[in-house]
Amino acid sequence: SDLLSRWVGGSEEAIARAFEEAHREGAVLQLDEVDGLLGRRDRAQHSWEVTQVNELLCQLETFNGILVGTTNGMESQDEAAFRRFDVKIRFRPLLADQQEALLEEFLKGMGLETTVLARRHVRNLVNVAPGDFAAVFRQHRFCPVRDAEDFVGRLAKELTFKRHPGGRPIG
Repeated sequence: SDLLSRWVGGSEEAIARAFEEAHREGAVLQLDEVDGLLGRRDRAQHSWEVTQVNELLCQLETFNGILVGTTNGMESQDEAAFRRFDVKIRFRPLLADQQEALLEEFLKGMGLETTVLARRHVRNLVNVAPGDFAAVFRQHRFCPVRDAEDFVGRLAKELTFKRHPGGRPIG
């Protein structure tokens, strides 16, 4: 949001300043939810959307520092952006062993014991991300989790809110 402006050309200026500042300070530049800045130009409805993407692509092309761009919407990014990132990492849903380990960690943090049944159920969930565990953990603040099975039940419910419960990549 620091880079977006309601004035024509303002976003492009802010993008250029961010890259200049990162270069000058030798800082790592992180653009969270970068798909909001690198939308596909062939789907643009306004000329400023195209010039904003063009400015960011030009900055990416010439930037010698370290840039980290994060997104959950890789499919909505302009294809030209991909070749400007040297390393691409896709985070996939957790494996069953990872889900079980996270369950134990979160339950421990809540002062609850894990059970064989809860471990079995959590291993059978699909498309689970660490953020799903964190959401259930945050719910505990205002609606306490009773036990391990309650935690896994809430985790399963959390998964129903995802658009693609069949295994869409998480990032």
